[in-house]
Amino acid sequence: MAGVVASLALSVAITVMVASFRDAVADWLDSVLPADLYARSTGNSAAADQAVLPPGFADLAARLPGVTRVIASRMVPLVLDPQQPAVVLMARPLGADAAAALPLLGDTVPATAGELGVFVSEPAAAIYGWRVGQQIRLPIPGAAPGADDGGVLVRVRGIWRDYARQFGAVMMDAVDYQRLTGDRRINDLALWLAPGAAPAAVQAALQRAAGPDRPLDMASTAALRQLSLKIFDRSFAVTLYLQAVAIGVGLVGVAASLSAQVLARRKEFGLLAHLGLTRRQVIALVGAEAAAWLAAGTLIGLGLGLAMAVVLVHVVNPQSFHWTMPLQIPVPRLAALAGAVLAAGVATALWSARRAAGRSAVMAVKEDW
Repeated sequence: MAGVVASLALSVAITVMVASFRDAVADWLDSVLPADLYARSTGNSAAADQAVLPPGFADLAARLPGVTRVIASRMVPLVLDPQQPAVVLMARPLGADAAAALPLLGDTVPATAGELGVFVSEPAAAIYGWRVGQQIRLPIPGAAPGADDGGVLVRVRGIWRDYARQFGAVMMDAVDYQRLTGDRRINDLALWLAPGAAPAAVQAALQRAAGPDRPLDMASTAALRQLSLKIFDRSFAVTLYLQAVAIGVGLVGVAASLSAQVLARRKEFGLLAHLGLTRRQVIALVGAEAAAWLAAGTLIGLGLGLAMAVVLVHVVNPQSFHWTMPLQIPVPRLAALAGAVLAAGVATALWSARRAAGRSAVMAVKEDW
C-alpha cells in the first residue's frame, strides 16, 4: 500500500495548502477592499509616476451624485536594492487607527511626535529583514532637502499582510508623504456610494470628469473579488491534474500488487474452492483483505499529508513567497478525497480478485496431487 500512502499524502498536502491559501486570500480581499467602487489611472505600479489622475480629481469625484466618501492613494516605486525589484510606496490617509485601514500582523508601535512612521508589507519585511519598531531609510523621490543621501529616516510601526505585491510595499500616511515631497498627485480612488446609487452611473460620471484623454480602469468590489479568486483558481488548476495523476499511479500500484498476490496465492484460493467456497465468496475474501489494507493506507496517507501540509504552509510558502497564512483543513473535501481513493482501490481489488476465483486456481491445486 506504499503507492496509495504516497499518492494520497501528496494529494492531501496539495489540497490543504491550496485551501489555506484561497481562504487567506478571500479574507484578505475582504479587508483591503472596503469601498464600493475603485478607479485608477490606466497603468501599473512600475509606471505610477506617469499614470496619474487629473489635479483635484478626488475632490471632484467626492461631489458626484451618489458618492458619499472618497479616499485617494499615491503609488511610487522605490528601488531599495539594485539586485531586487522595486518596492511600491503607497501613500493614503490612514488616520489614527491604522488597524482599521490595514490587515496588520502582530503588534504595532504608536506614532511618535516629530518622527515619520510607516507600515511595511510582509514580503518587504521578509526580504529586507525589517522588524516592528526598527528605523530604516527609504529613498523617497522628491524628498525634502533635509533628507541625506541615505534616504528618509522612518520607523516601522507595523507589518501588514499583502498578497498582491510579492516584492514588497511600504504604506505611509498621505499627509506625511505630501509634507515630505510636496507631491499631491494621485493614482487610485476608493469610492463609497450612497444606498441605491447605480455603480454604472457613477463610473460614467467619473470617466466624463476625467476626460476622454485619461481613460480609467474602474471596477466594483464584487467584481474585483470575483476576478481575483478566478485568477487564483486558474493559477492552481494544475494541482487538480497533479492529484489525479498521483492517485492514478497509486491505483496502478494497487492493481499490480494485488495481481501478483493473486498469482502467488492460486493454490490457496483453489483449496478454498475445494472446501466449498463459491466464486463470489473468494472474490469477497480478496476484496475484504484489500479493503483492510487500503483503509490502513488511507489513514496513514491522511496523517502524512496533513504533516506535509503544515510544512508547506508554515515553512515552504513563507520561504519561497514571503507570505504567511493560517492553516485551513477542508474536512469535507479531504473526506471525499479519502473516500474516493478507498472506493477506487476496492474496485481495483475486486477487479483483480476475479482472477483468484478462476479455473486456474483449481488447476493449481491439482498440480500438487
